[in-house]
Amino acid sequence: MSLIGDGLNKAVQKAFTRPAPKSAGAQMRYLVKQLGGTRAVAQMLRVSQRTVERYVKNQIKKPRPDLAGRLDREVKQRWQPQIRAKAKQKAASTGGIMIDTRARLGYTAPIGSTDQDRIRHLTIALPPQYAARLFEAQEQGASDARLQEIAAEALKEVYFQDGGRRAGSLDEVRFTDIEHLEFDL
Repeated sequence: MSLIGDGLNKAVQKAFTRPAPKSAGAQMRYLVKQLGGTRAVAQMLRVSQRTVERYVKNQIKKPRPDLAGRLDREVKQRWQPQIRAKAKQKAASTGGIMIDTRARLGYTAPIGSTDQDRIRHLTIALPPQYAARLFEAQEQGASDARLQEIAAEALKEVYFQDGGRRAGSLDEVRFTDIEHLEFDL
């Protein structure tokens, strides 16, 4: 996945009311129940149907690292869909989203201004419309570059232009070399 997409997923997962299954057997049983059979789970995880059946019966307990990662990711994508939807809706309509990042930020501005990129550590509340745009783009399968553009537009409006109170002639904000990125709803 992507850095920003993973960050959005982790923020939504903080809203879960119950922990997702941890053991490989419990995760497999959950996926079998969700997808309606071992064949669908086997195709999704790129393993044999017999392997899935063994995990379901707890005959195999420890998956290899690549399978463990795919298994965990698929379970968390499907875990508590209504809670996930409510959290996204709240962030997109009223709450907004917090972004905590350490990255290289710069901007394009009129001649005579200091627009050199520099590393900045920002913790900023983004308005609900940007949370909605980020979640919508993520659901449509947008690339990390597109998600980064949306985040840069949000930082331009909130941080650099302060909601239209300053730097009105700012053209473009560059948001690159991300060292740390975390979202919170």
